[in-house]
Order: sequence, then C-alpha cells, then structure tokens
Amino acid sequence: MSTQDDQQRTTPGRASVALLGLGALAYGCLLFAWFSLPAYLPTLQTDLSLTNTEAGVLAGAVPLTYVPIGLFSGALTDRVGGERAVGAGVTLVGIAHLARSTAPDFPTMLLATLLLGVGGTGITFGLPKLVADRFPERLVSSASAVYLVGSTLGTAAAFGLGRPTIGPALGGWRPFFGATGVAVLAFAAGWWVALALAERVGPVPDRTSRESSLAALRAVARTPAVALLVVVGFVYLFVVHGLQGWLTAVLESRGASPTLAARVTTLLVVAQLAGTVTLAPLAERLDRRRAAVPVAGLVLAAGTAGVALAVDPLVAAVLVAGVGLGLGTISPLLRALPVELEGVGAERTGTAVGLVFAVGEIGGFAGPALVGTLRDATDSFVPGLGLLAAAGLLAVGAGGALARRG
Repeated sequence: MSTQDDQQRTTPGRASVALLGLGALAYGCLLFAWFSLPAYLPTLQTDLSLTNTEAGVLAGAVPLTYVPIGLFSGALTDRVGGERAVGAGVTLVGIAHLARSTAPDFPTMLLATLLLGVGGTGITFGLPKLVADRFPERLVSSASAVYLVGSTLGTAAAFGLGRPTIGPALGGWRPFFGATGVAVLAFAAGWWVALALAERVGPVPDRTSRESSLAALRAVARTPAVALLVVVGFVYLFVVHGLQGWLTAVLESRGASPTLAARVTTLLVVAQLAGTVTLAPLAERLDRRRAAVPVAGLVLAAGTAGVALAVDPLVAAVLVAGVGLGLGTISPLLRALPVELEGVGAERTGTAVGLVFAVGEIGGFAGPALVGTLRDATDSFVPGLGLLAAAGLLAVGAGGALARRG
C-alpha cells in the first residue's frame, strides 16, 4: 500500500468526505424513489386495478431484484470501486423511476420497479465499499451512519412530503414520479462530475481487487460470523419492507386518514434515523456493537406484535416508533460489522455485504408479498404482521450467537 493510501486510511481527505456526503444524497434518492410507490400504494391499487397480492409483489419488487444479482453486484463493486458503483446505480434509479410514471399496468410497473432495484444494488453495495476504502476502520460505523441518514431522510420524504404534499401539488402520482425521476437523473450527472473532480484533487485508494470474485465469495461464505449476519439481514429486511411497505394501508384500513397514515409511516422512518444516529454509535462507543443486535431484534419483535393488535392509530404510532428504533440500530451494523470480521476486511466488504443482502432480500421480497397474500386469504393484516413479529426472534438468536463469537 502506498504512502498516500496509508494517509487516506488514517485520516480521510476532503474528497472522501465530500463523496460520503454526496453518497448520503444518492442513498436518499434511491429510497425516495423506492418508497414513493408504497406511499402511493392504495392509489395505485385503484388506478392500475391491482389485487392485494399484485400490490404486495410491487412493494417487494426492489428487494426481489437483489436476490439473483446481489452476489454478482457485490463482487463487481469490489473490483470497480464503490464510487463508480454508486454512479451507475443512481443513474439507473432515475431512469427506472421516470419509466414508472408512464406504466399503464401491473407488468410494466413491475419491470420498471425491477430496473430500479438493479440500480439500487450499486448504491447499497457501493457505499459500504467506498467507506471501507476511504475511511479507517475506527470511523467505518460513523461514516456508515452518515449515508444511512441520507437513506432514512429519503424514505421519510417519500411518505411525509411526496404523498401528502408534492404529489398533490404536481397533479398526482404520474407527474410526481416523472418529475422526481428527472431530478434523480440530474443528481446522477452531478455525481459523475464530482467523482471526476475528487479523483483529480484527492488521493485515490487502491481498490482494484486482485482476487477473483468466486474466490472472494467462497472465503466470505465460509466465515461463520458472516452466516449469522446473513440471518440478521434476512430478518431486518423481512420486517422493514413488510411493515414499511404496508403500514400506510394497514392504518387506513383501521380508520386513519391517508394523511395520518402517511405521517405515522414517516414516524417509523424517523425512529429508524434516531436509532441509527444515537443507539448504533452508542453501542460502538461502549464496544458492544455485536451485543446490540439481539437487543434490537427483541425490540422490533415486540413492537411489531403490538402493531398487529393495536386498533387505535395513536397507540400503533407509539409501537411503530419502538420498531423503528430497533431497525435503525441494526441497519448500520449490517454494513459496518463485515469490515471487522476475520476473513472479510475492507478488501471483501462489497462481497460480504452483497451476500448479506442477496440472501436477506429474499426476506425483503417475502415480507410485503406475504402480508398481501395473507390479507387476501384472511381479510386481515394481523396474520402477516404476526409473522413479521415472529421473525424478529430469529434476529435475537442469531445476534446472540454473533455476540458470543465477539
């Protein structure tokens, strides 16, 4: 490793810090576009004549994309660098979101949403790789929290501003999807310009992997701690997408107005942000990052069980906040823990995160799809939400085993 690389790994330069900030905005763009569809899900069901099962498939289509291409995308990110993966990803997200604005039916909307998911993998895996390459290990968790704040704000904006304010002002979901798709493409152009400048003025880390993708995957897959992290990732994505994708519809079915339902869903996102910026860093300062995982799993399991039974939207809101804190604590740990695991490190971070999300996003798809299917079968959201709560206990078990290995 060169002298410049040593310096970069000890104290990140201004170019690296600037790219991290823009990376947070890129993640925000992804989540804003991603959750614009769940925010408008009841309207889309009416306009496109969707069954609850089709609506659930759409809500889980982005996670579904991660399953077949996650391993490939993660390994490719290790080879080309996180910066270029993020740039390619945000470009595809803009194109896909713009295409969704013209979708006339379920198949077309599904294809556009799957394309958005392809772009999402570049951002999801590219940012942990960028941080692992450009920041020292002692700052990885803090840097991860920065870009996760961007993702959380993007989700909150989709529910809190997109559905109740921006969409109506623009005339409905189609012009809203179209205008915000163009905005994401404009940001993508800015990312490429910023990257070119950053590589001219700042030291560029040596991030070209000399290990074959298959060899890296084999090494990561044989690491027992990674297997436990995969289980936690599965539960996290099963719950976050299952609950976040349907919460607005759940609350509306229980008598809440669309505005109140959107606000409570925004509270879930805000609580995740609180967990990300307070509880996860606290666990790091106390050197209890692994021990925080089972505690957070227990909180989200209990909170989701409460949401399944709560009739009053205000009671549900309090429980939703608890679930959000648990989810927000787990989220940065999924990205930060691989760097410290033996057999992974910065060199294989993209591959490890790719493995976690490739398997985990099976849960990301299954969560909303099962909630919708069980609603069709039982005319109730309680069975689906109960299933999400039960899955939280898996995170408790896997997280406990991970903590004992630490």
